[in-house]
Amino acid sequence: MTSLTAYIGLFLVALGAATVLPFQSEPLLVGLLASGKFSTIWLLVGASLGNVLGSVCNWVLGRFIDRCHDRSWFPVKASSLEKAGGWYRRYGRWSLLLSWMPIFGDALTVLAGVLREPWWSFLLLVTIAKTGRYLVLAAATLGTQSALGL
Repeated sequence: MTSLTAYIGLFLVALGAATVLPFQSEPLLVGLLASGKFSTIWLLVGASLGNVLGSVCNWVLGRFIDRCHDRSWFPVKASSLEKAGGWYRRYGRWSLLLSWMPIFGDALTVLAGVLREPWWSFLLLVTIAKTGRYLVLAAATLGTQSALGL
């Protein structure tokens, strides 16, 4: 595998993982880090950029999907959407720091779009959350390897 292929692949998997697609970027990142063949910085940049961009797709989806909430095919009941909206309004934009969490975090980024969270605060908080998660994962992976003498 060439370096460019690895970085682009990680970017695409991380992008998909932040959307409704059933991807997981963490095992790929750990595997690439453990191989020792790739730049840690570029792996972190690719994973973070892809995951944040996937969350931006969710935010955009949320901005436009609310127009369809009264349609029969809409997957979320009005009562559930109102309950989620109440939760988001209660905890505010700082809840976006939980956007790194599996499943829940993706829904949170869509909800932020539905509730018209401003672009600048959304992007800042999601970038902190997503990049922070990958930094912790990289530190754990590389620290474990070092501790084991690998």
